[in-house]
Amino acid sequence: MNGKLMQSAIRALRLGSCSQLQASAARITVRAYATPPKRFYKKTSVLSSDAGYEVVLDHRKLKTPKGTPFVVRSEPLAIAVATEFDAQKEHIERSRMHLSALCFTAIDNPNNLTKLDMVNYLLNFIPTDTVLFQYDDEKDLQDLQLNEWDPVIAWFNQRYETNLQKTLNITPPQVSEQDKMKIAKHLHSYSLDTLHGFIFAVDTLKSIILACAVIERMLPVEKAVALARLEEEYQLKFWGRVEWAHDLSQQELQARLAAAVLYVHLNCSEYFVKQKSVL
Repeated sequence: MNGKLMQSAIRALRLGSCSQLQASAARITVRAYATPPKRFYKKTSVLSSDAGYEVVLDHRKLKTPKGTPFVVRSEPLAIAVATEFDAQKEHIERSRMHLSALCFTAIDNPNNLTKLDMVNYLLNFIPTDTVLFQYDDEKDLQDLQLNEWDPVIAWFNQRYETNLQKTLNITPPQVSEQDKMKIAKHLHSYSLDTLHGFIFAVDTLKSIILACAVIERMLPVEKAVALARLEEEYQLKFWGRVEWAHDLSQQELQARLAAAVLYVHLNCSEYFVKQKSVL
């Protein structure tokens, strides 16, 4: 009798466990991700109008997410955006179309930012700039920062006639109002649209010093990203590197920064292209 009772109890436990597993499985929520939109056009082109330059997908004029007609003042910028759309395969991967995203943001201006808002946003990055925070407790890292970051800080101070100083502890560096005014004056010399590119670059590098250096062609894109990741790369020597993850992160930063730099340069008047009429 005891043996039969034991078998019955085991059978009941198994059935109960199966029921609980089925109930748990029924409660599991399957997360569904939106499928990227399919490419609906065959070719892209650029159309010149009185307002500027537009991108045409087959016979449809490109519009922003808000439905505003896509119009830019720079022909090379319009060509670059058309090239991004033309490079899409079966689906449109919007997360990889950084130039298009920058143009959409500048045209729609979803947060209704003014030039003053954007300049103040950039100025607020100075006290937390990556290259101004250095360490003195690890000699190898300190030497690396001294050799790699200090020349860029010196260049920035000479270029903009400022006196930014690094800090060796968690206390933010002191930035004088005079230095802020000099940097603000330089930023105000750019158009509202162009400042979107500056913000994209600064957000990517977490450094207004490195962003200005790469935009002013003092540093190439790859070097600027490497300097922004200096501490991380130093730590990876000790803790190991996940190649696919860290390499992907580095390439993504380079793509974002390259788009920001290209956007700034193509928005400058010296890069506009005006076709002469042939009589």
